[in-house]
Formats: sequence, C-alpha cells, structure tokens
Amino acid sequence: MSEAQQGRRERKKAATRTAIMTAGQELFLERGFDAVSVREIADRADVSPTTVFAHFPQKESLAFGDEDERHEQLVAAVTGRPQGTSISDALKAHYLSELAALATEPQRQLLTLMEQTPALVDYAERMWLRHEDALVGAITQEFGLEEPSDEIRFYVRFALQIQLVAARDTAPESAITTGFRLLDEGWTPPSHDHHLDGPPRSRNNY
Repeated sequence: MSEAQQGRRERKKAATRTAIMTAGQELFLERGFDAVSVREIADRADVSPTTVFAHFPQKESLAFGDEDERHEQLVAAVTGRPQGTSISDALKAHYLSELAALATEPQRQLLTLMEQTPALVDYAERMWLRHEDALVGAITQEFGLEEPSDEIRFYVRFALQIQLVAARDTAPESAITTGFRLLDEGWTPPSHDHHLDGPPRSRNNY
C-alpha cells in the first residue's frame, strides 16, 4: 500500500470514528445513556454495530472518545514540563486546565450526563486510573531508576486520586490545590482539643 493510500485509509478511519462518537454523544444527550442502544448509534452514524465496536470496545467509551488523547496529554504534562517546574505543579496545572475545558459546551453537558449515570462514573474512574503505569514509568525514567520505587508508586496513585476527588467536589479548584499541597507537604492533623479554641478548621486549613 502506498503512503498516499495509507493516508487516505487513516483519514477515513478517523472520520468514521468521529461520526460514531458524535452520533453516540448526541443520542446520549437527547435521551440519556441507558435509553440508547448500540444499534441506534450505528444507524445514526450509518455504520454497522460491528463497526461501532471496532472503534469503541463498549458503549461507555463513546462518551469518552478522547481517552487516548487525554492519556498522552497527562504524561506530556510531566515529561514536557518547563525546566524548574515540579511534577506536582505540572500535574496541578494540567488538572486545572482540564477543569476549565469541562466548563465549555458540549463538555459541560457530557459531564452532567456522566454524573447522572453510575455506569459512566465507574467507567471514567477506571479509565483514569489506567494512566498509573505510564506516569510511574515516566517519573522512574526521569530519575534514572531501573525500577520504580514505592515512593513513586504511592505518589502517582495519590496524584491520580486528587483528580477523582476533585471531580466530586463542589469546589474542584480548591480540592485540586489542597490535594497537591497535602501530597507535597504532608498532613498535619488537628489536635483533639482544637474545638476548644474556636470553630473547627476547614480541610483547606489543615
């Protein structure tokens, strides 16, 4: 196959994937995730159900068609960060930029749909945590280690959890900032008698 033919094939494949994802997300927003079948998505995209599953392994993945891109961006936030920027600062900035993107349409509508659909919440969390090995590998390589240390594994697991906690928080920006501060500086628990000195401190003041 020539390079030109390969290029056309890849463009056609990408166009088909986009059409399927668009059809699925439109139907989900119109009628709700659980009420839409893969057959209906295939019909709207003018493809077969088999083609749908060739691009998206399960129906839930249609709501998150950019997962590969998100994966690459997350790792790049660490590996491509400016000199002098800490890993935590790079990840925090990345989380905050993603949060800002979710405030735009139609991402805000998809986020609302996800929050109302337990299957999508579960899928999103599982997909997010699959980034763990790639981040562990990137940080391990940066420090010139042959194998990741326990500290690196714990750091990455905790860093990824910050985003999941923030996604459920009423003040996600504050949750992200607090999470990374605790991760970098540690947690100083309030004394048992702190209530005697005044009202309990908020979590942001621990």
